[in-house]
Amino acid sequence: MAHQMDSERRGARGAKGNGTMMQYFEWYAEGGGVHWKKYENESQRLADMGITACWLPPPTKGSSPDGTGYDIYDLFDLGEFDQKGNKATKWGSKEDLLSAIKVAADKGIITYIDAVLNHKAGADDKEEFMATMVDQNNRNKRVGEMHNIQGWTKFDFPGRGDKYSNMKWNYNHFTGVDYDAKTETNAIFMIQGDGKGWATDVDDENGSFDYLMFVIDHAHPDVAEECFKWGEWILEETGAYGFRFDAVKHISAEFISNFVKRIRSQEKGKSKAFCVGEFWHDSVDTLVEYVSSLDTQFSCFDSCLQANFKEAGESKENYDIRKIFDNTLVQRRPIDAVTLVDNHDTQVGQSLERWVSSGFKPLAYALILMRVDGYPCVFYGDLYGCGGENPQAPVSQLDDMVRCRKLFAHGELHDYWDHPNCVAWLRKGDDDFDGSVTIICNGKSDGSKKVEVGQEHKGEKWTDAMGWHQGEVTIGDDGWAEFYCPPESISIWTKTDARGREEFKKGE
Repeated sequence: MAHQMDSERRGARGAKGNGTMMQYFEWYAEGGGVHWKKYENESQRLADMGITACWLPPPTKGSSPDGTGYDIYDLFDLGEFDQKGNKATKWGSKEDLLSAIKVAADKGIITYIDAVLNHKAGADDKEEFMATMVDQNNRNKRVGEMHNIQGWTKFDFPGRGDKYSNMKWNYNHFTGVDYDAKTETNAIFMIQGDGKGWATDVDDENGSFDYLMFVIDHAHPDVAEECFKWGEWILEETGAYGFRFDAVKHISAEFISNFVKRIRSQEKGKSKAFCVGEFWHDSVDTLVEYVSSLDTQFSCFDSCLQANFKEAGESKENYDIRKIFDNTLVQRRPIDAVTLVDNHDTQVGQSLERWVSSGFKPLAYALILMRVDGYPCVFYGDLYGCGGENPQAPVSQLDDMVRCRKLFAHGELHDYWDHPNCVAWLRKGDDDFDGSVTIICNGKSDGSKKVEVGQEHKGEKWTDAMGWHQGEVTIGDDGWAEFYCPPESISIWTKTDARGREEFKKGE
């Protein structure tokens, strides 16, 4: 065991206070084994701004030295064995990973592991087996006779041997492949055998969306047990505190439910392990149906809200900001919603590209960071910028927005949601934290909103903690004041001597 954290000291969302997750990578984050070191070196800055948990890229060995881990080869190789061209992964060595997780935990940040359990890649050898070609657009429709094919399905892990696990994978552990090496044919082939077939409890796109690539047969008892064993092992080995599950719309819901329940049945605080799945879908009914089906608490990223952010950014002042939460997971199931603005799949140039415009991003982040519902996830690319052929600039003062959540997004929420282009809300504060008024405006003119902060605040001087609106507001004797916001922007107002205001350097 490496660094198991004290479950009494930390919850599933990190240090006490407002939980704020960060996706600590983007598609083009620097490789060459430096990423875990960056996580360790940046952990103090992240903790200071208010990040309480980080979702890391897959730490498992990919099919090549530059593999991100989504091209997963070996679950049990965290950069420890000389396999697939290198000992370390793209992100770094196992030693660096364990050190980074430990240092981050000591600073109040817990870590979530990206679990890639849908498929495997980079097989060590080919095998012959019986399979049937299926229609690309309807995987339940066979388009040929069952016949012998040759597929890359043999995984022996020669560099690791039997350390941590002695299971060797073969075609019996998969349900399909997309290449017949014997005839050099690219197509989707369903592997034949006793009990073989696509999972029925997956998304129904393309008839059955079980197949994505080199799909694992989660109904095979050896596969299920190996995955459960890995889940227990990696939390114990690394000191991580939960999982982000990749591509759950392609994975048996029963398997995911059993995995989560198995993890949470273990001792040493794992009963609180946080679990969130990537089920990218624009139907909130589909998301609600999925999280309701798992027979255990499970979160999903709110892809519906992210779609609304994209639309709002494109429509600008023509978008009625009061409708931003309509038909979203955070509206329907707030306890199960992880809210986000963008991620590695939606960034420019990626398969699910749906990048929120830079002009709307501050508004979107205010909407997920300063309200009560949902568990917000900050994107690495928005804090540091995105690389690649389509570089994107970071969001200005995103660190200060996260800091505002840490310090001022507490207590009861009161909405002033009465204008299509300008809305505001009050957080009353509590015994430990002072309150705030957040105002956002997607119109082309300055926005303003009268807010009742309470007579107990009469005479107080309030300013914008972000520094984007200059000037000062005095709370009236009746507890009311009018707050302001620049066009197409945000302001986060607190009293000038609010606890924590000294942490803000810009605009003061």
